[in-house]
Amino acid sequence: MSQAIPEKPLRVVVWSTGTIGRHAIAGVDAHPDLELVGVWTSTPAKNGVDAGVLAELGRELGVTATTDRDELTALRPDCIVHGAMTDDRVFESIDDLTGFIRDGVNVVSSGPVILLHRTGTLPDEMIAGIDEAGRQGKASLHVNGIDPGFANDVLPLVLSSLSQRIDHIKVSEIADYSTYYQPVVMRDLFGFGQPMDSKPMIWEPGILSTAWGPVVRLIAAGLDVTLDEPLVETVDRRPAEVDTKSVSGDIAAGTMGSVKFQVIGTVDGVPRITLEHVTRTHPDQTPEWPKPTEGDGCYRVEIAGEPQMKLEFSHHGEHGDHNVSGMIVTAQRLVNAVPAVVAAEPGLITALDLPLITGRGLVTGSRPTGDGQ
Repeated sequence: MSQAIPEKPLRVVVWSTGTIGRHAIAGVDAHPDLELVGVWTSTPAKNGVDAGVLAELGRELGVTATTDRDELTALRPDCIVHGAMTDDRVFESIDDLTGFIRDGVNVVSSGPVILLHRTGTLPDEMIAGIDEAGRQGKASLHVNGIDPGFANDVLPLVLSSLSQRIDHIKVSEIADYSTYYQPVVMRDLFGFGQPMDSKPMIWEPGILSTAWGPVVRLIAAGLDVTLDEPLVETVDRRPAEVDTKSVSGDIAAGTMGSVKFQVIGTVDGVPRITLEHVTRTHPDQTPEWPKPTEGDGCYRVEIAGEPQMKLEFSHHGEHGDHNVSGMIVTAQRLVNAVPAVVAAEPGLITALDLPLITGRGLVTGSRPTGDGQ
């Protein structure tokens, strides 16, 4: 399949104006096949503010944000780029997204990540309900991003195309999160800065498999592998040795400062697909754990077999660090997928259902500039 190219610009609403949403606004404005027609915000103070101001573009776009859902769905956009927080309201957000596609609006969303793959996590009847909503509205829903997302679905599967034999695939995120501004995720969900004897829900058995298991299962589906159930989880949490500054809340010595966890898919008891996260709140913490070859963060794919392969993917913002660019690549994976998702069959679709997504039309100097189109 080739990348879908619409005959005229697709009308897009960006849903949120925060760490992902503001980059999505910029991405839609820069995309030659997309037209920004609306922006949703949960913040009353942003209601009526121009999207260009909210995205810090240095110019107005002539589209103002609103807190009114119905006002935006009444625009009948072709697609919603949904970047709102879903980690702390998973099932409510599934209801939201299902409602959009039932109303005939395609959606690309950064969450909830439980929807990255169709089987093995949510009950079959829930997935069937999403598919039925899509058929009713003739619209599609695609959840993706960078991790979970491109770095541990498309990237390892593309690399696997070079293999003669695969014994084990390991996909990793290795990053310093001290400049990652997401207090709810950092403190409440992960427990950074909390006493070591606290136990946020994410470390309870089965939760990691709920959040990152879809990645492991999607890779397995792409490789035609049947995994043992349940998936295997490992967690190693470590205290900060010294007081550490973090934009999401400072980390006191002795409180949780770093974590390494794995979600492992086995076949007949043998590990075959592993997802690993190595998350620090200072680059000097736990020096014995894996580190990026360069910089403060990377995604790594390692394939044991014939041949042995390792691929390290890093990114860095032009005007910020890897956590800033992490939000940009998450937003852009969604923005650039809009034409393909609009052209896709109705219902829940995954990375396995989409054609090659590229940055078509985004090369500097390749098209006229001036009005963002």
